[in-house]
Amino acid sequence: MILKKFLFISMPILRIDTLYYEAGIFSAVESQHSEPLLYGVTDGKAVGTYLEQKFKLHLQNKYDFIKGNSASGIDFPGLLVDIKVTSVKQPQSSCPFKSARQKIFGLGYSLIIFVYEKVDNSTNRTATLSILNTIFVSAERTADFQMTRGIRSILENEGNADDLIAFILDRNLPVKVNRLFLMILFIFLVLITKKLPIKHLKC
Repeated sequence: MILKKFLFISMPILRIDTLYYEAGIFSAVESQHSEPLLYGVTDGKAVGTYLEQKFKLHLQNKYDFIKGNSASGIDFPGLLVDIKVTSVKQPQSSCPFKSARQKIFGLGYSLIIFVYEKVDNSTNRTATLSILNTIFVSAERTADFQMTRGIRSILENEGNADDLIAFILDRNLPVKVNRLFLMILFIFLVLITKKLPIKHLKC
């Protein structure tokens, strides 16, 4: 009887630094690729899905990582990173914020953003996605810029809880009164205990 030995080679674990390093490599390669499936496609969501799936496939062949699903809500739950794809001509208008808390304190996860320009070639009926920018946004910088700038301005001018409440209510955020007071209390507590300096509230 001949015994066959199988050698299993484990792939390296995907880390944050290798994730955005690979994003840069992927962007350079994809910008040179001609894709027949995208020729004539004008739906930004379809282009985004194509690019996200291709990037994750690029990573699956080289690294071991936890794959996202509908339950996790983000593409890389093990790293707390989500992918966003947007056209330079028609920037993504959909808002990723699901709550008032996320607009003030951030999404709770980081983002990799691919900004592309799509060019169709009518001669060979293919499309090229020229990725102009590949951006990594860390979790602590994912809050709403206008919201956090307003809060910082109030605090830097020695505003009180009433000023913060009026400002937040004026923004028509979908937040219940009891949750609003808890958020205001949290902002003041972290400032008093100096665990979160005012400058860290900046988006």
